[in-house]
Amino acid sequence: MQFKHPEILYLLFLLVIPILVHLFQLRRFKKQHFTNVKLLRELQQQTRKSKSLKKWLLLTTRLLLLSCLILAFAQPYFNAVDAQNRDRELVVILDNSFSMQAKGDKGELLKRSVQDILEQFAPTQQFSLLTNDEVFWDIDSKAIQKELQNLQYSSIPFDLDNRLLQVSAKKKNTTFDYLIITDAIAANSKNASQLTIANKVYFLQPKAQNKNNVSIESVRLTNTLDSFYEISIDLKAFGTFENEISLTLFEDDKVTAKTQVNFDKIEKTITLSIPKKAFNGKVSIQDNCLEYDNNFYFSISQPEKLNALVIGDNDKSDFLKRILVADEFQLTTTSLKELDYNIIEGQHAVILNEIKEIPQSLTTTLKAFYDKGGSVILIPSTECTATNLTSFAQKFGNLAFAKNENSDKQITNINFDHPIFNQVFEKRVSNFQYPKVNQSFSLIGNTFAALKFEDQTPFLSSVSNKIGSFYIFSAAISKQNSNFQNSPLIVPAVYNMVKSQTVAQNIFYTIGENETMYIDATLNKDDVIAVANSNYSFIPLQQILSTKVKLSFGDYPEKAGNYTINQQTKNLQNISFNYPRTESNLNEDNSIIYSNFAKINSIEEALNELHSLRTDTVIWKWFLIATLLFLLIEILIQKFVK
Repeated sequence: MQFKHPEILYLLFLLVIPILVHLFQLRRFKKQHFTNVKLLRELQQQTRKSKSLKKWLLLTTRLLLLSCLILAFAQPYFNAVDAQNRDRELVVILDNSFSMQAKGDKGELLKRSVQDILEQFAPTQQFSLLTNDEVFWDIDSKAIQKELQNLQYSSIPFDLDNRLLQVSAKKKNTTFDYLIITDAIAANSKNASQLTIANKVYFLQPKAQNKNNVSIESVRLTNTLDSFYEISIDLKAFGTFENEISLTLFEDDKVTAKTQVNFDKIEKTITLSIPKKAFNGKVSIQDNCLEYDNNFYFSISQPEKLNALVIGDNDKSDFLKRILVADEFQLTTTSLKELDYNIIEGQHAVILNEIKEIPQSLTTTLKAFYDKGGSVILIPSTECTATNLTSFAQKFGNLAFAKNENSDKQITNINFDHPIFNQVFEKRVSNFQYPKVNQSFSLIGNTFAALKFEDQTPFLSSVSNKIGSFYIFSAAISKQNSNFQNSPLIVPAVYNMVKSQTVAQNIFYTIGENETMYIDATLNKDDVIAVANSNYSFIPLQQILSTKVKLSFGDYPEKAGNYTINQQTKNLQNISFNYPRTESNLNEDNSIIYSNFAKINSIEEALNELHSLRTDTVIWKWFLIATLLFLLIEILIQKFVK
């Protein structure tokens, strides 16, 4: 036991006063003889004993009364169990990711957690609060009330390790009390097990009542017809759904199609047709669970003629002119000697048609073109060396050409899953007229084969950097070396390779994945490209590249939706952004990684425990009560003890 004011204990010397008074009152009686009356003598002796007992009782009571009073003013207390950590700061880490939209027994998990913080924290209690995307240092619940009530859901997944890094960077070499509030959906942490070594950590897990959820995973442009686009909508169901889900397709705010989706299996794909024009679309569902994955935005640009450049002898390019017709393509043919390198930048696809030797300058230019999203198609010449072809191909991947083989080979295998052919055939055919080649190279490297020879080596294959494509033939396809030009495969192969940018165009981007895009635009020195819609705008990181501009979006925008890319007042292109679908599965509970933490059922429980561990046990009130009790005892002794 310790005392807040130990100097008051010197007053205990005052206890000598009642003792002296008592001794003064206990002076010896003088004997006085009376007649021999036995009864009277006995009564007199009994009274003397009674008075002596009463005085001793009063002395004891007064000593105890005075002692308790002095001790009460000295304010005795017992040290707290965890007194050494009394001054630790409390850090609240609150998950505001989209999975916290789920409803618990008292409403949405995030809103209920915010309300509990406002109710349970004392208005003057200081703490720090970190969410997925915001930080509030050294605040109290009253000061942060407005911000908490307006707290929005974040597209950034909950990452405990990143939050801990923020804390340690702000206040180095400091231990904390942590209160972590998260539903632990798709949780991941490498440092959670080490956190409790030096810190007190409480873990509160709000839980959803309904874990059945449907997510729109993606929208894909799968086919281009004369007057229509075909789009495929991928949906995924988590849990059990007995009833059909309504799906609606919007163009801007106008409903263009509706259908019902029955989830007889976990994943479903719905195919819809839309007009072949610029299309700002939104697909929407209603599933009475998470809201963030119920809408999916996409934009399809106005179809335009594609620019295609053929570099090679004019007499060998006639078949390309018949396939790449003027209705859809702006075709330019040139020999290598007459090539103007400046026009490559404005092309969508460049075809190297049996050039005898590819110069290093052209290799460098085409690699930059490919890196910006262009398509490069290589048709080797029989007169070209494997060394020269390898030097060119290695710029696009780990590829190599081996020595020319002077033997006939048949092209017997079609990869129906390759983007070139996945929309060409109504069914997979196994019996067709096999084209052949007289001479070919052996292509070595990791490529995605579209056509193969009978020995399973690739005839036509591709590599990609996600925005650009590189297509490689392993043999010349001129009539002198092959009858491939007479095969029905030649048309879809060439057409889809050149159209690959349009067929596989990125009709949406995912927020937070730091994606990039190239847009045709010429900027002046002070021009800036902005991305905006009616509610939100931002300026992406931009790099001017001749006639194109590279846009990098980083973590922007913050809100999913359809946007426009603007240069001053000019609308360059539409673009769509969607939230990542990382938290749609509410059954993906990974709370086991927080097993070292003290699990609690409410914020109040954590605050009460911290208060009891860090607060001294004050006992002066008990001494004051004892003082009053001894005062009452003295009164009773005075009244009833004779």
